[in-house]
Amino acid sequence: MEIKFAESFFDSLKVLARHNTWWYKTYKFLRWDIKNFIKNVWTFRKELWEHRWWDYRFTLNIFERSLTILEEGMSTQGNEVPESRDPKLKSMRRVLELLKNNREDNYIDRAEEELGQLQNLEGFLEGIDDTEEQAAHNRKVFVRAREIENKEWKELWNILEGTKNSRVSGKKYDGSDIRGWWD
Repeated sequence: MEIKFAESFFDSLKVLARHNTWWYKTYKFLRWDIKNFIKNVWTFRKELWEHRWWDYRFTLNIFERSLTILEEGMSTQGNEVPESRDPKLKSMRRVLELLKNNREDNYIDRAEEELGQLQNLEGFLEGIDDTEEQAAHNRKVFVRAREIENKEWKELWNILEGTKNSRVSGKKYDGSDIRGWWD
């Protein structure tokens, strides 16, 4: 058996060798890396301006912005076929919704929609005690809000983890987790 290499193979080797030279790395740095850095700083300017080290929410804000860019790019400019792209986009959109709920901290509002408004808020601010019935209702609202928050937090990480088929389970990897969200 005779092994032959196409001319493009050797051309590819030349390109790879050229990309490892100091002068090409300098060119790449000046031509592309600085431009991309400035573009990224501009893109994430709000998140960077507001970022602080002491709270996880700032990290989630950067992740939310990054995932928004990825979702927009995949849905408008992506090369992937719709059969495999659409489930990923659906997962991304759900993650973005969960991150938005976390950022807005709207769990009490949503619990109030289910169970009714918190009672005696004006009295609480003025120091008037709740009746037993009002206190019990308010406790139910707060408990339900915490349940919604915990349920969505677990759902967020399950989506990112890819609960359907993962490499750990020994099944064929289907790209349902965040490691498969690329184009």
